[in-house]
Amino acid sequence: MITTQPTLFLEIENLIKNLKPESISDDRKEILKPLTEFIQAKVSNDQEIRINFICTHNSRRSHLSQVWAQTMANYFNIKNVFCYSGGTEATALFPMVAETLKNSGFEIKTLSEGKNPVYSIKYAENEHPIIGFSKKLDDGFNPKSKFAAIMTCSQADGGCPFIAGAEKRIPITFEDPKAFDNTPQQAEKYNERSLQIATELFYIFSQINS
Repeated sequence: MITTQPTLFLEIENLIKNLKPESISDDRKEILKPLTEFIQAKVSNDQEIRINFICTHNSRRSHLSQVWAQTMANYFNIKNVFCYSGGTEATALFPMVAETLKNSGFEIKTLSEGKNPVYSIKYAENEHPIIGFSKKLDDGFNPKSKFAAIMTCSQADGGCPFIAGAEKRIPITFEDPKAFDNTPQQAEKYNERSLQIATELFYIFSQINS
């Protein structure tokens, strides 16, 4: 049987092709290295790769990281990658995050309204959508064991020295675009953070030998 590699939506693919991983500093590459090594070890041993991106409120950086990591796994055709996100508390996926992803070419649908809306986030026609909503890191939606816990904010990193079930705990922190909420630079700064996360995850997955 002939199988074809899943294709991303064209707008996302074009965005990825214009990323500049060469702009990542050597110091930053050292911070990214443990996640590269975790993924490579799983690929080499033909094991499933589970990555849970954790932030304080599971509202911004952790979702951007989850979505871009799943997208990059598809782009580089790395199989059995399952990306999640969670917080030390649950709030809501911030609407500007969904808007930023939509502007990057993702298909976003609101599955349920309310204080903590649930979104379907699609990056390719024939792939399962990512289900985006705010949840605690140990929510039943997330894996219980054999996952890498990626701490995307320094507050969660400091406040969660131990993550139950995590095989590896890796701090890869990002500046919070929340600082620009309700300012003229809001959209620009959210897009800037999204592109940084996309670029760094591109670099990580580009290092993997499958």
